[in-house]
Amino acid sequence: MSHLDARVVVQRPDFDLDATLTGDPGDVVAVIGPNGAGKSTLVRALAGLQPLDAGHIVCEATTWDDGNGHALAAQERRTGMVFQRQLLFPHLSALDNVAFGPRSRGVRRAPARRAARAWLDRLGVGDLAARRPATLSGGQAQRVAVARALATEPGLLLLDEPLAALDVGVAMALRIELAQHLAEFPGVSVLVTHDALDTLTIANRVVVLDEGRVAQVGTPAEVAQRPQTDHVARLMGLNVLRGRSSGTVVRLGEGGDLVTATEAEGPVNACFGPQAVSLTLVEPVGSARNRWHGADRSVVPHGTAVRVLVEVPATGQSLIADITPRSAADLSLVPGTEVWAAVKATEVSVYDVAAPP
Repeated sequence: MSHLDARVVVQRPDFDLDATLTGDPGDVVAVIGPNGAGKSTLVRALAGLQPLDAGHIVCEATTWDDGNGHALAAQERRTGMVFQRQLLFPHLSALDNVAFGPRSRGVRRAPARRAARAWLDRLGVGDLAARRPATLSGGQAQRVAVARALATEPGLLLLDEPLAALDVGVAMALRIELAQHLAEFPGVSVLVTHDALDTLTIANRVVVLDEGRVAQVGTPAEVAQRPQTDHVARLMGLNVLRGRSSGTVVRLGEGGDLVTATEAEGPVNACFGPQAVSLTLVEPVGSARNRWHGADRSVVPHGTAVRVLVEVPATGQSLIADITPRSAADLSLVPGTEVWAAVKATEVSVYDVAAPP
């Protein structure tokens, strides 16, 4: 039996969530999906803040919610929680914030504080034990929040976008540390995130939610290489076009065609990276079999490249193109500029459309 076995069914007038989530000891499960997909509702249900309308939540062989109105209260569940905002008690020191969890579960003051100090040391903020939250930086406060969640020795750790509010450099450092600590955590961690780096560097499994349902489950590499939803494709920085393949030609939903180097039959996803898309102001000539007329929607810096979002009616969606700053300057790209986007057939990967899990 899995360490975590849950089917979370929550029914609302305007939204239904029906998602299955399982995990073995040591698993870090990233839950990704667009806004409104049900991620926060899933976390609230696991935490005991949202009752189930059906389904079940079983963790460590204990039924937390049977879906029939019998559920353990939030404080009775062996959960630890870390949110985007740290929600530390402002009147308590970092040490006493972390000790609060064990104390609330009946641990005496002295051993609770010893455990808290040990966790602060492990998270690299032991020297800040006497400081109050208002005097801590965002990264320091989030380390204290992680220590507070782990100090209770939970069976289930819930992390709801814990790095989203941090500066890029701080988030990167904490991401590496968090990956190390979660790799040693004996329970199951559930990480809600909108960041592909979190998914690829912290998690070992990914669950994709879309409109309240599980659309894809797999390892980070599997999901990154073969995304089944537009949101995940964008999250991973990929272009994915859907259509029906016959041989090496994919008929797209809007009536356009895509030529590939891979023969396939039936419904497929055709995937290519933004670096595979070349842009010109006039229709290109040469080896690229796929060429579409469109217009820029946005032009923004992206690392050492310039990322251009091109609206292409023939594909039924926008394409992501990464070009050099020199190319962007030569093309005088601004939103609204009409361009041609071209992709070589050999740059396109084709895979079957997976049935929902």
